[in-house]
Amino acid sequence: MILHSHPQAGGTMNNKIVQLLYQTFVKRGFATLRFNFRGVGKSQGTFDNGIGELSDAASALDWVQQIHPEAETTWIAGVSFGAWIGMQLLMRRPEIRGFISIAPPANMYDFSFLAPCPPRASSSRARRTKS
Repeated sequence: MILHSHPQAGGTMNNKIVQLLYQTFVKRGFATLRFNFRGVGKSQGTFDNGIGELSDAASALDWVQQIHPEAETTWIAGVSFGAWIGMQLLMRRPEIRGFISIAPPANMYDFSFLAPCPPRASSSRARRTKS
């Protein structure tokens, strides 16, 4: 599933980066969805400062999983605002195995929801030096 940049800054599912991500996932054999958040294009509703957009993403993921119950792997990709939404969804949905966050707006939004992420050693060398 691919999430677009900020709706109030012109972000849509037709953004060039979103389209490129979509094409890349399709070429690799993924069942892939890109959609407009609420209030963008022909989508109903209005911008909800991330709360409603996270709900949109969760609902879209539920729908994808219903029509593709055989899927073994779930990935989320997001661009800017979409990266922030995707990372929040990742923290709430353990079935998401992979994610791509492009230009997450760390200076605009609170990312403290990532605090529970356990730190990992960055290499086998780092693990060896601990013993």
